[in-house]
Amino acid sequence: PGMRGKPVETSPLEPGYAYHSETNLDLMQPMLSELALVYGALDLPLRSMEKEYGPGQVECTFTAGDAMCMADNYVLFRTATRQVCRRDDYFATFMCRPGLPGHFSSGWHLHQSLTDLKSGDNLFMPDDGEPLSPIGQAYLAGLLEHTIPATLFAVPTVNGYRRFQPNSLAPDRVTWGHDHRGVLMRVLGGAGEPATRIENRAGEPAANPYLYIASQIISGLDGISRGLALGPAEDDPYGSEHRMLPGSLNEALDEFSNSALFKAELGETYFDYYRALKQAELERFKEFCRANNHHDDRGHVTAWEQNEYYDFF
Repeated sequence: PGMRGKPVETSPLEPGYAYHSETNLDLMQPMLSELALVYGALDLPLRSMEKEYGPGQVECTFTAGDAMCMADNYVLFRTATRQVCRRDDYFATFMCRPGLPGHFSSGWHLHQSLTDLKSGDNLFMPDDGEPLSPIGQAYLAGLLEHTIPATLFAVPTVNGYRRFQPNSLAPDRVTWGHDHRGVLMRVLGGAGEPATRIENRAGEPAANPYLYIASQIISGLDGISRGLALGPAEDDPYGSEHRMLPGSLNEALDEFSNSALFKAELGETYFDYYRALKQAELERFKEFCRANNHHDDRGHVTAWEQNEYYDFF
């Protein structure tokens, strides 16, 4: 109840438009070094911190681990980053596409594989020239089969769907490929590679990690249990005829509502609860659009989104 105050006003710490620039990275280095020390003290398995293309945009990667542990780590990473930056008079946001001039979308690339509990072997690593083992192929087929309703977990905000643009290194349709950054599901590794894995490139940084990861496990295991066959890889993801990803929260919610798999696996009570929660969020956005005579343009970030997400995530 009530109305949120205006979103915090910020200016970028560095000008952007310089991918992996050591000069621009140096402007952020004091804050990043402090964050790295905090991550270490919290036992967060940080692998890298890199300067991305947009103003003040940073990518962090972490060593793989158990699914529940990594979900816990992601919540801690997001919270600690925001709090430590705020104490030093900086502002960190995990909003997908801030409504600020010249800023770019950020994604959350979720890497996943299955491990044999007894041997510790990666069950996705193939023995031959295939990109994935038969189990890995069936798992990936399940991910693709249920990607569209699962998008509500990977991209749970109105704002996150503005990232799905062609030729943007973000996916816009249901594709997979071997080490191709334009596809939805990117397969990395192969025979003799213990780190063979599948990377889901659809997620946004504001996603709930427990639900995002759970949606992948549910989808992948369904593919294994049903023995789903994997179709061919895609070399031209933005020009292919594959199904398009939902273009809005409204479309994703409709697709999720029709998913028998998620209703069964999550339970009808939670399924209805989550759907109602997202529907209420969507209705508030629609009310803003009606009140301001605004026709939602996929490329335009509204004042409602900036106020809703910028200082919340």
